Amino acid sequence: MKKVILSVAIVAALGLVSCKNEAKNEVESTQTEITGEVALTEMSFGVRGNCGMCKSTIEKAANAVEGVAQANWDVNKKKIDVAFDGSKTDAMAIHKAIAASGYDTEKVAGSEDAYKNLPGCCQYDHTMEMNQSGEHKAEAHDEHHM
Repeated sequence: MKKVILSVAIVAALGLVSCKNEAKNEVESTQTEITGEVALTEMSFGVRGNCGMCKSTIEKAANAVEGVAQANWDVNKKKIDVAFDGSKTDAMAIHKAIAASGYDTEKVAGSEDAYKNLPGCCQYDHTMEMNQSGEHKAEAHDEHHM
């Protein structure tokens, strides 16, 4: 009888140890996923535009590119800061997406058809400087509805 009880106790102990190891493996795999995140590439480049409506359209175009994590266009500096996953997209794809929405970037001229469809306040001067220091104050155009 003692042998049966001892055998049951050993089997139970092995079962508990086995469960504990499985739980430990699950925690380790979760940590691997967390530490295995992809590093984002960050860059800035000039984009012509005038107002808050331009900001919305430019950022929307950049964020629509697969792999873009964040885009922020500065109205005063005429510059966009973008963070993206380099394994899913590249800088030129972002330039082209913004240009397709009607806005000139440092590398790609904006689509003329899209430019013609922009609101009047968003039809910028094609000779305006991009990537400025930010000393000029742009109009807010907050009264416009997007």
